[in-house]
Order: sequence, then C-alpha cells, then structure tokens
Amino acid sequence: MKNIRNFSIIAHIDHGKSTLADRIIQECGAVSERELTKQMMDTMDIEKERGITIKAQSVRLDYVKDGEHYILNLIDTPGHVDFSYEVSKSLASSDGALLIVDAAQGVEAQTIANVYLAMDNNLELIPVINKIDLPAADPIKVAEEIETSIGIDATDAVLVSAKTGVGIRELIDAIVERIPAPSGDPKATTKAIIYDSWFDPYLGALALVRVFDGEIKKNQLVKLMSNNEEHQVLDLMYPHPLKRQKTNAIKSGEIGIVVLGLKDVSIVNVGDTITDAKNPTAEPALKYEPAKPFVFAGLYPIDTDKFEELRDALNKLKLNDSSLSYEPETSIALGFGFRVGFLGMLHMEVIKERLEREFDLDLIATAPSVVYHVYLTNGDMVEVQNPSELPSVSQIEKIEEPYVKATVITPSEYLGNVITLLISKRGMQDKMTYLNEDRVMLEYSLPMNEIVVDFYDKLKSISKGYASFDYEPIDFKEGNLVKLDVKVAGEVVDALSIIVPITSAESRGRALVKNMKEIIPRQLFEVAVQASIGSRVIARETVKSMGKNVTAKCYGGDITRKRKLLEKQKEGKKRMKSIGKVNLPQEAFMSVLKMD
Repeated sequence: MKNIRNFSIIAHIDHGKSTLADRIIQECGAVSERELTKQMMDTMDIEKERGITIKAQSVRLDYVKDGEHYILNLIDTPGHVDFSYEVSKSLASSDGALLIVDAAQGVEAQTIANVYLAMDNNLELIPVINKIDLPAADPIKVAEEIETSIGIDATDAVLVSAKTGVGIRELIDAIVERIPAPSGDPKATTKAIIYDSWFDPYLGALALVRVFDGEIKKNQLVKLMSNNEEHQVLDLMYPHPLKRQKTNAIKSGEIGIVVLGLKDVSIVNVGDTITDAKNPTAEPALKYEPAKPFVFAGLYPIDTDKFEELRDALNKLKLNDSSLSYEPETSIALGFGFRVGFLGMLHMEVIKERLEREFDLDLIATAPSVVYHVYLTNGDMVEVQNPSELPSVSQIEKIEEPYVKATVITPSEYLGNVITLLISKRGMQDKMTYLNEDRVMLEYSLPMNEIVVDFYDKLKSISKGYASFDYEPIDFKEGNLVKLDVKVAGEVVDALSIIVPITSAESRGRALVKNMKEIIPRQLFEVAVQASIGSRVIARETVKSMGKNVTAKCYGGDITRKRKLLEKQKEGKKRMKSIGKVNLPQEAFMSVLKMD
C-alpha cells in the first residue's frame, strides 16, 4: 500500500488537463508511441469533437523511481461548471490532487470552486503551472495569483508544458513524494465505494470502485449496502483507456472495475458501499450527497412510439451519469415524454446529443426551467418544475425562486460590460476583489432562472472569451413572477409556457411571438400567435395564410363565376380556421431560448 498513489487532476476548462494526462500516461509507458492518440482519456466522440471532458476517467499506471516500483491511479476530471459533480465523485476516492493553472490565463472561477471541493475532502494539493511554452506565459505572476486568490503556498509549484513534455518527469516525482499513500486496513472486512458506473452491452452494469479496507476477490459474494442486494463477483479488472488488465483481487488502497453481471442497471448506485455478504462492514465507506438538478426540461420522442426506447436509454445513461434525474410527464402538444433534471445548459445539450447518437433517437427538448416554491392561500407549499403546473393566480400567495452565488473573474477592461450584464439579470453585488492590477473577481447573488438560458454565452461574448464563471445554489427568495402562456390558433401550447418577472413579461411576450411568427410554417388559413398572462393577451402576431388562386381555371365568362369561387374559398378558410391544427417544428420550442 505504501507504493500506491491515488490522485485526480482538477482545473478550469481548457487549462490542459487531458493533454497533461496523455503525457503522464506516455511517460509511464502505459501505451506505445503507435497507440498514443490525443485526449486518450476522453472516450466519447462528443468529447473529442467539442474538446471538453464530460466524464471523469481513471487509469492505472506503473512508475519506477530510484529502483522502487509505484502504482499511480490517475483520474482525469471535467473542467466545466456543469460537470462539477463528476469532480466531487473523483475527489472522494482520491488522496491528493494536481491543481492545473494555465500560465497565460491564470486562476479562473472553476479553479477556485474545484480547490474548495478538494479542501472539503482533505486532499493534498500540488499546484501545477501548465503551458509555460506559450509566449504570453507568466509563471511568477500566476504563482502569486494562486497564493492571493486561493491561499495555498505556490512557491514549490511544478512548472510544466503538457504540449512539449517539459517538466513531466519532475511532476510524476512530485506526485510520488508529496501525495500520501492510501490509508486502510488490508486485514479488515471488505469496504469499497462505487465512484463511477456504466453499462457494457456484453458484461452488463460495471462498477468502478476504490477499496478502503480488505479486498474484493473473484467469485466472492458481495453486498451492496444501499439496497442489501447480494451478488457474486464474476470478474475484476484494472482500468486502462486501451486494454483492461484482469486480476483476481483488488486490494486495499487500489482502484478497479467490478463485474457483477447485472442486467438491471438501477441496482448499481454511485456512492454505494460494497462489502462482504457474509461478514459485512458496520458503516458505509463515505456518504455521497446525490446531485441536485438545477435545470429542468421536457424530452419527448418525435416518433411517439419510441417512448419505451427513450425510457430504456435514460435508464442506461443514468448508470453512466448519476447526476441525471427524470420522471414521466405528458404534454397536450407533444404527447408522452420525460421531465429531466440537469446540472446546467451544457449538461442538457450533452445528454440530448448522447441520447440521439448512442441510442438512435429523435428528440424534441422544451425550454429549460428551474424549481419554484409556490405558497398557496390555504397555507400549503408546492414545488413547481413545469410552468404549466403553476396553480391559478387566485390560489397563489407568493412564489419563491432559487438564487445562486455567482463568481465571475474578468479582466478589468471588461468590468463595466460584465456588471451591466449582471444587473440586467437582476443580480445583487456581494463582493468585488482585485486579484491583481488587471483581474477582478466579482461575487453576485443571481436568480437561477436568469442564468439557465444564455447567460454564459453573453458573458463570453462581452468579455471576448476572457471572463470565467462559476455558481453554487444558495437559497430561495420571493419574486414578483407571472406565467407567460403562448396560444397558437387559440390553443395554449403548454410546452412553451415560461415563468418570468412581471417587469419584463410584456417585452418577453412580444419577443417570443415575433420569433414564433418567423418559425411557424404558413398554413392554408391565418394563424394567430398570442402571448398572454392569465386571460389578458399582451402581444399578438399573425402568420399569413398561403395564397391559392382558385380563379385560375376561369377563363373569361361572367365576373359572378369568379366571385362565387372566391366566396366558397372564404367559407372554407373560415371552417379550416376553426378546426385546423398547426404542427409546430422543433425550432418553435427552442425559440424561447433565443429571446433577448
């Protein structure tokens, strides 16, 4: 055990975690030059295409220092704020962490958030300043920034360039010297935590575990503590991006994959403790807090017969992404589907794309919303995720909306633009700190509803990509909110309803119907698109009818012949208008997102 090192790599998005992981794998000789590819640890196509890490990945490496053989268990974690739950899972099973900071960009918002996660888990932190080969790199200034903004000693920070390979061997030596060996009792009864899981079409549900006490052996009968299920261990493997290595036992302090041959994916829960069935441990290894979804949206199959396939796909995806939560719901406009909880907008995009790619589904997503606490006049409180579930105005005493503490780090030249954006999103300033002469850290309280749609995109565009953003939920506060409904051809489309502040309801309503007018295809009859608050219509646009020349067949003859045909057409259009149905395209449901 004294020669095992379990560590995670944490950083803000795009500071070079995946490239550094590639260099460490290469330096340890785990893959040959021929097998080496970019972003070895990123296994999904969507990760490689977008250049981001979505899933934390583990690999077991061998390293020899001063004639001594060490085992390094490396976990590469995502950097985007939406995937911080992946980071917290990985840190709970590590003994130390590498804190990567870009030598040109310095400390960013997610860097600070990840450091606090690591400190909560009492991990040994090694500051690593990456990209020292860049012309704009300033390692001394970045080391000072780490000390002032985070408060950890950066005098012995390791300077590396993951791209060129400079300083990688020194970094691995620092990991061996500075990260503590795992603690645990090899002779005690089995105690291991599941910190990741996924579905394999050949092996069933797989669990990635960190063993704290005792060992897990092949053919051992083990118990999952959360549901008291007992299963036999069919196989054991060590994780590797290319070739998993089979083993007969995963010992105390080690990380490995457990194959239980489970077809029912709901049995394996991330955060659960695996112990020996005959001699179970008294206490669970760790207590994981389940992820709390912030953003909710409806996912519906375009082909309504695919509802069961969507249910199976969500079941399998939940095994791979334990932060996902969902429940069935129905919509008058869209039929049967699921209300799905996400950690943020990028998480929502990624899940929708994975469902479409990996499970071959065509889906419609409704506009995202957050959870509101609605207090009724009879004294009850109900939680509302879907705006269409909001009770009538006469029954509501007050509505509370969730607030977040937003941390924004920006170059001082964009400070005015960023503050203007935060104020326009109903933000209240808590703190403003100058990290150095040209970088400012802002802390604001913001309604969650204002940041779920386009806040991140706008922040990036007004700061030319330099501002970084992180948030954490704080509490619920009362808001003056109303439900904005959209009527198409006189019928309310429940999937387009949104909850908005009363001050911006009219402008949002006008913008929404204007967007909708452009998107709804023209019919043979006029279609009225209206925005309303309760029974009061606040905005209206009309989609003009398609012209059809019914008099084309009249050549000559009396004018009454043409008039008769036109009157007949007029009657037909009137009848169509009363019974006609309008099919809304997918863009209509996303037009709610594109309002300014």
